[in-house]
Amino acid sequence: MADRPLNGHRVLVLVTNYGVEQDELLVPRKRLREDGADVTVAAASAEPIQTLVGDKDLGERVEPDATFDVVDPGDYQLLLLPGGTLNADQLRLEDEALALVKAFASSGRPIAAICHGLWALVETDVVRGKTLTSYPSLRTDIRNAGAAAWVDESVVSDAEGGYTLVSSRTPKDLDDFLDAINKALVGS
Repeated sequence: MADRPLNGHRVLVLVTNYGVEQDELLVPRKRLREDGADVTVAAASAEPIQTLVGDKDLGERVEPDATFDVVDPGDYQLLLLPGGTLNADQLRLEDEALALVKAFASSGRPIAAICHGLWALVETDVVRGKTLTSYPSLRTDIRNAGAAAWVDESVVSDAEGGYTLVSSRTPKDLDDFLDAINKALVGS
């Protein structure tokens, strides 16, 4: 098999078991795997993950690969935080997930977050001094958390503060988001 650009790279995705935006989980998982990355989807429990479309319509059900309590953040090169309002709101209440977010930020490894996925970063106090983007309704939360700037762009990569943060707004920006993730992984 031909060498793929992300061969040998491992990505950890954190979600709760209900409410993740379908395309923000499934599209990155598929594309990263096609590019050669080993992608582990970790959830709060071993129960199937119920995705949603547009925060309201039931989407596909996905089996998690692991649970928060058994993953070792040191085994991965990048952390991915999909959105979905319900998912992201619940994720920021999961102590084990927040510990994983903090471990990535403090180790200097890249974190990629889209849409409402940035709430976990706000909760863990790791956006200070960063320029980033998100779903527009998070703008005030992000500013209040000490971010340098919130901008309305499809994707923003910021290496300030000791780790690279790749942020994006919505599923419409997934192509740009995934290109930036690939660059963050290959450069890491």
